[in-house]
Amino acid sequence: MKAVSFNIQYGFGSDGRYDLSRILPAIADADLICLQEVERNWTRSGMDDQPALIAAMLPGHHWVYGPAFDMDASKVVAGRVLHRRRQFGTMILSRLPLVWSRLWPLPKRRMLDPLNTQNAALEAMVVAPSGPLRIMSLHLAHVGVAERLEQIDFLLHRHALAAAEGGPWSGTDDEPARNWTEGQPEPANPARALWMGDFNSEPHSAEYRRITGEAPYHPGARYADGFVDAVAAVGAGKLHTHEKVIAGETRLRQLDHCFVTPDLAPLVRSVSVDTGCIASDHFPLTVEIAL
Repeated sequence: MKAVSFNIQYGFGSDGRYDLSRILPAIADADLICLQEVERNWTRSGMDDQPALIAAMLPGHHWVYGPAFDMDASKVVAGRVLHRRRQFGTMILSRLPLVWSRLWPLPKRRMLDPLNTQNAALEAMVVAPSGPLRIMSLHLAHVGVAERLEQIDFLLHRHALAAAEGGPWSGTDDEPARNWTEGQPEPANPARALWMGDFNSEPHSAEYRRITGEAPYHPGARYADGFVDAVAAVGAGKLHTHEKVIAGETRLRQLDHCFVTPDLAPLVRSVSVDTGCIASDHFPLTVEIAL
């Protein structure tokens, strides 16, 4: 299975030009796609409904979109309300059906300067050939380490509760006439998980170590209740997924990652970055995993 994570910067490329279609070559042959910075009804992107446009590009994929925040973008025309919501968030597309999904708003701190926005993690469950799997497409805060650590702790806590919490519904339908379950069995909420997205933090940062655990004398250590970096799982070496000029200096950073639960680490086959892609200020991260 090929999985791709891509912060698409709402369709604006590294050349500053808006063209959403340029993301297609990077994701078209992927089985699982986690996108960040996908929007609806912003003037900068021509009031496009980007989730719908992306879904139309990939008619063979199931999809779900989760706005991290939602603002009024309606207007009154001839006395009638033209209902529109301005949204910004994350998206998951999959060749396998997305059995269920849910959105987790992440902890946020009010900022005076610079701008800070609400972030969210979009979670979905698929049944892969090897069994059920939870997928997370997430985007962590871009400003402060402390805020990112709070967000990671929140997500790790939710992850730890998977078995006890169960899926979106559980128990026996005691009102069968209302058909709450649609005749389906209780949906799984498996411990197996794959997180992909823009973590706004580099390998070996405090945020990275919070996810993978502290094991300084044992490189490649796997904690039973933790996550493993897909790059480390295959020994791919240093990658970079983001290029930015800061104070006149070009900085190459790996801000985008794929983390998997320890049982999935041996299934990772390769990790690569397409540094020739100009569709965003990030580069797409591709992981081949035998699911």
